[in-house]
Parts: sequence; structure tokens; C-alpha cells
Amino acid sequence: MLQEMETAWDNVLTNFTTTSSSLQNNVTQKSVEDWDYSFDRQQVERIVVVVVPIFFGMIGILGFVGNCLVVTVVAANPGMRSTTNILIINLAVADLLFVIFCIPFTATDFVLPFWPFGNIWCKIVQYLIIVTAYASVYTLVLMSLDRYLAVVHPVTSMSWRTENRAILAICIAWAMIFAISTPALVVHGEDMDGSSSENLTACRILPQYDWPFFQMSFFLMSYLLPLMLICFFYICMLVRLWRRSRVSAESRRGRRRVTRLVLVVVGVFAFCWCPIQVILVTKSLHVYPLSSTTIMLQIASHILAYTNSCVNPILYAFLSDSFRKAFRKIIYCKPRSDHNRQLGPLTRTTRASSTGDIL
Repeated sequence: MLQEMETAWDNVLTNFTTTSSSLQNNVTQKSVEDWDYSFDRQQVERIVVVVVPIFFGMIGILGFVGNCLVVTVVAANPGMRSTTNILIINLAVADLLFVIFCIPFTATDFVLPFWPFGNIWCKIVQYLIIVTAYASVYTLVLMSLDRYLAVVHPVTSMSWRTENRAILAICIAWAMIFAISTPALVVHGEDMDGSSSENLTACRILPQYDWPFFQMSFFLMSYLLPLMLICFFYICMLVRLWRRSRVSAESRRGRRRVTRLVLVVVGVFAFCWCPIQVILVTKSLHVYPLSSTTIMLQIASHILAYTNSCVNPILYAFLSDSFRKAFRKIIYCKPRSDHNRQLGPLTRTTRASSTGDIL
């Protein structure tokens, strides 16, 4: 998918300074009369050259620092290593890799009229972008499954919801994602822009492969299917929560707090990625018109989608007291002050029975 985040914009931005025949060749197979090209290419290009470095730079810095803080916080606090927080670490790692391997190269592709990194790195970058995108969304699926088990099967799931099993599930998920994403290494490549007199290149799906099929498959597997699974788990969980009567107030508060965090993270993901997913599918089907408005819309959609990689640490800070306190300790370098609030070491059984997770 994210090939098209780079490819589509490589096509569009390259063609800002070329003729309408170039637009016809690179953006779609339809005739040039089928599209509205009544926009000021130079003005759009000037906006892109300014907006992309500013917004992508801020997103990259915030995403890198924020997700590094999340990993550091959980790693440095043994008391926070619950199954949910292990999944949160995995989500932070996936977002961190996405920030590293997507944002710099996409921003470069936006600004430059050609792909400067060569064919091999084109394949590797597109492969890693797709891998990290899958890893992020299916970590959210695992987090929703974890919440479902904690609420619907709180006793029987205790033997399953352990740190070791959470790590095993993460490893299996990454292995499957690495394997499923291998077609990206084949279909992507550095391709010559035959319509350009300057012999410019682009990193994109090669012409001999089916772009609509690839894009639709990615939309279904990376967006629609995981969101359907997440909704299923949450519907079952909410039904059980409303029907259950004999649960301690403390346990109910803990489960609601953790559930709220996961639900907000998932909701923000769905909101941030929906516009760009829809745009990329319509572009692959050659039904996305090219105008000043649609170009600005696609820029905004890219920025919104990439913002998701840096917003999760902010959500943790607002929705989780434990994360907020741990963030403060790291930022202000304050020593721990556990002696005044800890009568003894919390056991894993105590944490599980009281809150369902320590968040």
C-alpha cells in the first residue's frame, strides 16, 4: 500500500513540471480529456515543497522521541510489564520502524522529481513500509483480543495471558507478516519514466504487475479485516460488561480504564488511516480526479495517516496514570518514590485480580 503513498506522489509531483502527456502516461491509462487538470502546478509544487518538510519533519521527530519513550518507560519499570503493555511496546516498535523507514523516504519522494536511492533500496523500503504497517494494525488486533479475554474470560484466560505467551504471539505475528509481505519485494522496483525527456525514475509497482489487485488486497488485509476483528472483540466484550453484575468496583474501574485506552488507540488508527486508504484504492482504479483540491486532500491524508505513528504516546500520557508518571520521571530525571506508597512488592496475581492490567 504504502508503495502508493510514495509512488502516487512521485507520479504527481514529477508531473507538476512536465506536460499533460506525462500526466496521462503516469497517473492513469485513460485519455487526458477524462481528467480535470485545471490547477496551478507551480503553486501546488511550492506548497508541497514547504508543507512536506515541515509537517513530515515534526511527525518524524515526535514519532521517534515519543515511541522511544514508550519503550524506555516499560523496559525500565518491571511493574509495568503486563501483557497489554508488552503489546504496547510492540506497537511502539512498529510505529518507530514506520517512522524511520517511511517518513524520510516519502518526504524525499515528495520533494524530488525522481527516486535517488536505487532499485534495491526501493524494494527494501517498500517491503519494510508494508511490514511495519501490518505490524501496527495487527498489534491492535492482539490488544483487542487481550482485552476480550481479560473481560469475557477473566479466570480461564489467566493461564494464557502471560508475558511469555504475549511475546510468543508477537513473534509469530512478525514471522507471518514478514512472509506475507514478500510479494512487495517482487512487484516494486525503480521504473523509468518513459514519457520524460530527462530519463527520470520512480519507485513504484512495476507496470507488468496488477496495481488495483495489490492495492485492494492491502486495503482488505491491513484495514478492513483487522477493524472487523477488533469490532467483533469489542462488541462481545461490551455485551459481557453490561450483563455482568457481581464484579468488584476496583476491578471494574481497572478493566474500563485499560479498555478505554485500547479503544481510543484503535479508534484513532481507524480515523487516521481511512482517508488515505480510500484515496489509494480509488487512484489504483483510475477514478481519482486530479485537481488542486484533490492534490491538497491527498497531502492532508498522508499527513493525517503518518500522524498516527506519533500520536499513541500522547494518548498513553493522557489516558494512563502509570505512563504519565513514568514519562515525568524520565523527562525530569526524578528518582522513584515508591517507598511511600508501596507496602510490599505487587505480585502478578495481585495486579491481575485488581485491575486486569497495570496501566
